[in-house]
Amino acid sequence: MAELASFDYHEVTDDPTGTGFQRPAARAFTLTPAAFRGHLDRIAAAGVTPTLVTALDLTAPGRHVCLTFDDGGRSALAVGDELRRRGYWGHFFVVTSLIGTRTFLSPAEVRYLRSCGHVVGSHSHTHPDIFRDLPRERMLEEWRVSADLLATLLGERCVAAAVPGGDISPVVLRSADAAGLRYLFTCEPQLRPVQVGECWVLGRFIPKAGTPPGRVEELVRFRGWWRARIVRGAKELARHALPPLYRAYVRTVTRPTQDVANPLQGGAAAVPSQRLK
Repeated sequence: MAELASFDYHEVTDDPTGTGFQRPAARAFTLTPAAFRGHLDRIAAAGVTPTLVTALDLTAPGRHVCLTFDDGGRSALAVGDELRRRGYWGHFFVVTSLIGTRTFLSPAEVRYLRSCGHVVGSHSHTHPDIFRDLPRERMLEEWRVSADLLATLLGERCVAAAVPGGDISPVVLRSADAAGLRYLFTCEPQLRPVQVGECWVLGRFIPKAGTPPGRVEELVRFRGWWRARIVRGAKELARHALPPLYRAYVRTVTRPTQDVANPLQGGAAAVPSQRLK
């Protein structure tokens, strides 16, 4: 069985007002371009090359590194180009109801990322912040609507997704399988993928604004994951023990301000290449 050291990044920018969700919770996960390059440099120092989960045989022994980027904010363009410049590949999970809005990717930009060789997948249609609280039918609708929109936009089946908000349950995992997804990334810091039906479930570590590059290098060398599991486990215990307080906290730090646009309108198939500045 393969082991995957996967990372869940969000926005990479010096100006958080121009990309991604405009709400308090987003700032903790926003890295500056300099900090992000520092992470990539340490990945290079470890002698590994991030690859795509779709290119792997997850049943075969081996260790691999995957980079993922949630939400579909506009900074994904520069990130995608920086990865390509280094010979790396990434997974970009977009909230399809926000495609074409002010701080999120346009349809043309989504197609551009895919044309660069990166995986483009679903981060649900509307990004419910506590996904596991949804009824199963609503979960299925979120996956299916998002996957269908991406299939129309990109001309290929959507096979990969990431759980919005990171809150999972057995029902969440089974819903992804029922919706026809074949790879589902969570926010659980697990190295070994597991199969739920026909869907591979893969864990991730979430770098934050203050995560030092050395920590990333340690993790890509497959060291120190136990610490991340302990921290995540403690947070999960608190969430399950005090659900009303957790829901109140989520409402406080997640205040959507983006308008919904038609995700299939506008744009040519290519946009100019950008670099992290």
